[in-house]
Amino acid sequence: MSLIASALMFGVFAANVAMGAFIGKAIFGDVGEMLVLFAAAALFVVAILKKEADRKNENGG
Repeated sequence: MSLIASALMFGVFAANVAMGAFIGKAIFGDVGEMLVLFAAAALFVVAILKKEADRKNENGG
């Protein structure tokens, strides 16, 4: 679930950057872009840590 949320947040970030580059009108400012990218990175780390914990529990420690 966190990995999907991370991908969606990164998609929002990429769409905002693309809109700013091609159309000249971005939805978020600099701080908004930073927060969206930070949230995507944080969700990605959460997903990876959960996956690692599941694998560790599956192997018995």
